[in-house]
Amino acid sequence: MSLRIAFCASSAPIAQAALAGLTRRYGDHAERHADVIVALGGDGFMLQTLHRTEDNPAPVYGMNRGTVGFLMNEYSEHDLETRLGEAEEAVLNPLSMHAICENGSEHRALAINEVSMLRAGPQAARLRISVDGKIRMAELVCDGALVATPAGSTAYNYSAHGPILPIGSDVLALTAVAAFRPRRWRGALLPKTAEVRIEVLDPEKRPVMAEADSRSVRNVTRVDIRSEPSIAHRVLFDPGHGLEERLIREQFV
Repeated sequence: MSLRIAFCASSAPIAQAALAGLTRRYGDHAERHADVIVALGGDGFMLQTLHRTEDNPAPVYGMNRGTVGFLMNEYSEHDLETRLGEAEEAVLNPLSMHAICENGSEHRALAINEVSMLRAGPQAARLRISVDGKIRMAELVCDGALVATPAGSTAYNYSAHGPILPIGSDVLALTAVAAFRPRRWRGALLPKTAEVRIEVLDPEKRPVMAEADSRSVRNVTRVDIRSEPSIAHRVLFDPGHGLEERLIREQFV
């Protein structure tokens, strides 16, 4: 019995051309009835697809038709059903962000890669960091701070000199962005069960914004971050090119 495949693609012309070719060759099913969802684009589109389909039990297999493809497989129209049948699965739990703003409004979002807090004005941010209800850093003066999952540890976290985390390590990375005081403090490794609270100490003079996978909330005063084990994203990779292998390989580039 052939797989029921649902295709989706970014708006990029190269992705739309791939969508047309693949649907002609393999057909196209509604996502709610599909055995697997194939996403065509870059990592940004893959994240959008995972968020959009978080209530769908079908796994997502990405093929790179974008500029960055860490979460994507190599593109080919040939033998797709065989590749899907042999694919390795990685299960990703997102982070939950609960942000409170100066006007008292509250915003919630999920992040597969990271939740970040970044200065939104000319002056550095002043942040207080608590873990599981205990203040661990009374004042961090910096351009920002972030909490990253293993899947997101090679993205913004790595650019900010944070560690790459193995999939399945049950660890989160708390990483500073351009720390000024304490000088050169880069962060900490936390258990996956940790609940992190980051408070803005001088929000009027030093405004801060929060982002969950590029979804922004401005003028935040406090953000609570924790892993969300009740949500599991199933992502497929070609054999020998799974997320674990990619994370290891990235450290030897």
